[in-house]
Amino acid sequence: MTGALVAGLVAGYGIAVPVGAVGTYLVSLTARSTLRTGACAALGIATADGLYALLAVLGGSALAGLLRPALTPLRWASALVLAALAAHGAMTALRRYREHRQTAPAEPSAPSPARAYAGLLGVTLLNPATVVYFAALVLGTRTGQDVRPLEQAVFVSAAFAASASWQLLLAGSGALLGRALTGRRGRLVTALVSSGVITALAVRMTVSP
Repeated sequence: MTGALVAGLVAGYGIAVPVGAVGTYLVSLTARSTLRTGACAALGIATADGLYALLAVLGGSALAGLLRPALTPLRWASALVLAALAAHGAMTALRRYREHRQTAPAEPSAPSPARAYAGLLGVTLLNPATVVYFAALVLGTRTGQDVRPLEQAVFVSAAFAASASWQLLLAGSGALLGRALTGRRGRLVTALVSSGVITALAVRMTVSP
């Protein structure tokens, strides 16, 4: 049981800690909205990781084999979604900056926590490399005997908890960034920088092997 717990934690942090385009978007979203919205978005990412961990322990090599031929088109789909998010964020920031006149600007409409959760869940689910990663870990730790259902549950729960703790940490850093850069120009700069980073990571995603 302890082995399943440790394996799940290591797997969850292993897939979550490298900050890619989704993590960057999570930080920028929280910086421009609220911690509650960012926390729900973080849980959306962690839910996707948990679902992929569950599919990995249930499906094993058969599931990984089915998804492997779809890696390239789904990677492109994920990159396109992220590029669209980056473009939308940049255009929205520029429009709000230009529309600012002598009157106080209206507060930007942040996505609801439910929309943030669903949006980040969907974007993260577009990356099937996650389930291949979990499947490789699960298959590599098996010694020929079937893993008991309780150990599977512990592994999946630990992977979800690890991913959730890291994503919530990213959301918290985004909230601190939002408090530090509340000015009109600061919001514009951070939005443009974030959009540029997300675009670069999306492009890199399309050329990754």
